[in-house]
Amino acid sequence: MPLTVFFSADGLDRNELLPLSPLAPTMEEDPLVLFLSGDDDPEKVEEKKSKELRSLWRKAIHQQILLLRMEKENQKLEASRDELQSRKVKLDYEEVGACQREVLITWDKKLLNCRAKIRCDMEDIHASLKEGVPKSRRGEIWQFLALQYRLRHRLPNKQQPPDTSYKELLKQLTAQQHAILVDLGRTFPTHPYFSVQLGAGQLSLFNLLKAYSLLDKEVGYCQGISFVAGVLLLHMSEEQAFEMLKFLMYDLGFRKQYRPDMMSLQIQMYQLSRLLHDYHRDLYNHLEENEISPSLYAAPWFLTLFASQFPLGFVARVFDIIFLQGTEVIFKVALSLLSSQETLIMECESFENIVEFLKSTLPDMNTSEMEKIITQVFEMDISKQLHAYEVEYHVLQDELQESSYACEDSEPVEKLERANSQLKRQNMDLLEKLQVAHSKIQALESNLENLLTRETKMKSLIRNLEQEKMAYQKIVEQIRKLVPADALASCESLLRDLNCNPSNKTKMGNKS
Repeated sequence: MPLTVFFSADGLDRNELLPLSPLAPTMEEDPLVLFLSGDDDPEKVEEKKSKELRSLWRKAIHQQILLLRMEKENQKLEASRDELQSRKVKLDYEEVGACQREVLITWDKKLLNCRAKIRCDMEDIHASLKEGVPKSRRGEIWQFLALQYRLRHRLPNKQQPPDTSYKELLKQLTAQQHAILVDLGRTFPTHPYFSVQLGAGQLSLFNLLKAYSLLDKEVGYCQGISFVAGVLLLHMSEEQAFEMLKFLMYDLGFRKQYRPDMMSLQIQMYQLSRLLHDYHRDLYNHLEENEISPSLYAAPWFLTLFASQFPLGFVARVFDIIFLQGTEVIFKVALSLLSSQETLIMECESFENIVEFLKSTLPDMNTSEMEKIITQVFEMDISKQLHAYEVEYHVLQDELQESSYACEDSEPVEKLERANSQLKRQNMDLLEKLQVAHSKIQALESNLENLLTRETKMKSLIRNLEQEKMAYQKIVEQIRKLVPADALASCESLLRDLNCNPSNKTKMGNKS
């Protein structure tokens, strides 16, 4: 009888699969029993055998399909475990402000509205955000806040980014590739997700920065964006991070500060200086007397949204508020940081001491200090002042330009302006180099600690070896006492020969 071919639902030829039933057939199912049962009709026996064989094959194929399904489920489970492990590595930072269970339940309800694209009460969102954000849901909450903003504010068509998908952008080549590659190792160098050279974190970061540089031709890639992109990647997938980076840059307007002319950054530095002048006059005067302008210490804060120097838990909370309130949050955080340490800054009496304090000591805050800063930021309102200072800046620039036209000899003024702009660019370059040098110093200090640890281990090993040597010497002395003098003399002469002629050792080894 020809062998019947069975096909499963997925189209696989089951002739190639052996029956894998763990159960032995019963007396009624066993064809051999049926054959020997004494039935004299060969046709009936053959028919029963055929039915039983088909039944056994069906069971075997069914079991094989179950095994294949189980294997697929196991693969899904492994992928899920890998994803959970990756999330655990990504979220390896200490939260600022404990998030209570009731707050988590509130956010879960709000996230349901996010999927339905329903407007929520902004005061209620503000209150919930002030209570805290669970870091496991932070990426979803940022997307929810972005959606709420877009439901209320329509970006003009001229200001909208090109409608090109993330996958399409990844297929293209960017002229910024070298600059991006250089900065990969400098972005969160101590975080486990980004620390591995060309690991999963660095590859995702490269993809994200490359895609944005191709999307935004005017900005391209600028140092500082890598830290912003890195924070986003720690809380969501690449494509989600790309959408949120577009939201920050275009909808909230952060891309202005990354433009090649850096005009927006200059305005921001002026605004921060005016805030200090109006709210903390003594501190402002102290910094001015020591010739410390905001661009010396605050430019990296603004360009990286505090991510390059401050603890990640603090940075994440700053991002929470940025997604709710926009660009003015950076000014609030900067002002709160400076005012909280005003007494200690005033105690620094030289340019170098103040800069060192602002660069190194100020970011090294404890959890309670960070929570206090975040609370102040939520309570602060400086939007009117910022707008007034921006208008003031433009008026001053216009007056300066008019006075330069009024001068009989305008050429020297133009030269001074060009020299001034060059000095500002050089200042920014020096700041970037200073950051790189700081990260190198940290790496060298880490290497030094490793070397000192190895030195301690080597010293311990040497002591152990010296003790062993002394023990062996005692054993040799005891052996010398036990061995006859003539045998000892012949042994010593043999050792001398071996030491004088190293080739003899090889010969002795070959003989043996």
